[in-house]
Amino acid sequence: MIDIHERKTAEESLLRFTRNLEQRVADEVGARLAAEEQLRQAQKLEAIGGLTGGVAHDFNNLLQVIAGNLHLLARHEPDNPNVQRRVSASIAAVERGAKLSSQLLAFARRQPLSPAVCGPRQIFEGLGELLQRALGETIQINVRVADDAWRVHVDRNQLENAILNLAINARDAMSGEGTIGLSAENIALDRPFCEGKGIVAGDYLRVTVTDAGLGMSSQVLAQAFEPFFTTKADGHGTGLGLSMVFGFVKQSGGHIEIYSVVGEGTRVQLYFPRSLGPLPDETPVHAPQQRGGHETILVVEDNEAVRISAVELLREEGYQVLTASNGDTAMQMLLEGVAVDLIFTDVVMPGLIKSSDLAAWAKVQEPAVAVLFTSGHTRDIISRNHQLSPDTHLLSKPYGPQALTRMVRTVLND
Repeated sequence: MIDIHERKTAEESLLRFTRNLEQRVADEVGARLAAEEQLRQAQKLEAIGGLTGGVAHDFNNLLQVIAGNLHLLARHEPDNPNVQRRVSASIAAVERGAKLSSQLLAFARRQPLSPAVCGPRQIFEGLGELLQRALGETIQINVRVADDAWRVHVDRNQLENAILNLAINARDAMSGEGTIGLSAENIALDRPFCEGKGIVAGDYLRVTVTDAGLGMSSQVLAQAFEPFFTTKADGHGTGLGLSMVFGFVKQSGGHIEIYSVVGEGTRVQLYFPRSLGPLPDETPVHAPQQRGGHETILVVEDNEAVRISAVELLREEGYQVLTASNGDTAMQMLLEGVAVDLIFTDVVMPGLIKSSDLAAWAKVQEPAVAVLFTSGHTRDIISRNHQLSPDTHLLSKPYGPQALTRMVRTVLND
């Protein structure tokens, strides 16, 4: 006798509202948990980065002392085959140590980058011969690049290293035989895809490396980017390859994802923001090569052993060399009228005057004084977000006599 239709409708509406509210609460809780996990990962990465940066600076200084003295020993004993053999083996060990330090800095997103606008086609073409030589004749490389592939603003050398690392991993996953796919295509990422990934929606270039190898289980996939984690046998990998790629991509404002199925293969996708800038002019300038010179160089270095070896290497090339143990002493010498053609300075030093202050002084002189920085870790003193400006010259430690001579001449000739 009573019409309960409105009551039933209200109850159903309330039930739907309750269910929607429960789902929204569950979604919010899930999003919050995901955000907290990302925050923990970011904090862990920041802690590792801080530790890595401090260790890298001191470690690379030690390597520089060893490398500098080894090169000098080799020069002083040119006719002693035993000395040359042992020096070569020792320098190779120094280079492996330097590579390890560089990979750690890359993972921690603290390596100095020199980004420039480049296109995927020129990157793949430049990599072709190196990839084939590194991977071997039993590996086929299938390259596919869209005709209208967008340009990106990245450090080209580091991107090439990242692709090479991924290709070597793909080769190992296929036991040295098979086909590796390498592609680049345009893609527009929407907001839902970018949520929680540290990137914004927009146009991206997607670089993909695929293989038909063993694949990875979900447990292995979850640890793939962790430093020193590797599934390879002892002596066949440091576990820093993917970590380095991860750090470089993130430092470049991009994103990386791995899809893998056990027994079917793996697909690694790198996303880089599209650049609207023009490609730089890459016309080679054929300048006459000079080993050394007669110019005056002020070496500013707080580590005495590093300073001594650098001075001796430069003097052997014919340069006039002055020294300062820190930025304060160097600035005092310059303000007192000491004339120099180049300031060769460590980036991280004690004292009130920083290396960036020396560079600022040098830039306003008439004529401007050339500056060459050197460091095992810049700590963003001469860079912004670890990205070097085009007019900043950096020689990373440890360096050898050829790299030092070449860089000094390049800066002086600019």
